[in-house]
Amino acid sequence: MKHVTFADKSLLMGSDAAEALLEYARLLGDHARTDAVTLRCLSPEGNTVEASFLLNENTALVVESTNTDVQPPDNTDLVLELRDRIGALQRPVRATEEAPWPADIPDDLTGEL
Repeated sequence: MKHVTFADKSLLMGSDAAEALLEYARLLGDHARTDAVTLRCLSPEGNTVEASFLLNENTALVVESTNTDVQPPDNTDLVLELRDRIGALQRPVRATEEAPWPADIPDDLTGEL
């Protein structure tokens, strides 16, 4: 479990979620991009909440280890989505060469060749 501080708010979440969030924020900053991410967390009161993080090149996130035995909310599907977003930033899809325009395009666009 990790303790995450974001915008003066302290939340607890699983280590995998916190580390993926931090890595994604770093990559967004490197690429001058912005995105919003929602994760399930524990509030300071111990409630399970969904917290949305607006990440950009100026995001200040602090991720700290904890020694609690409390089970974090499940973010398995959200962490997989974050990993996909991280992969897309690390390995962007390159444009491929497409087939040339067909030679039988009508000159006057009336439909006759």
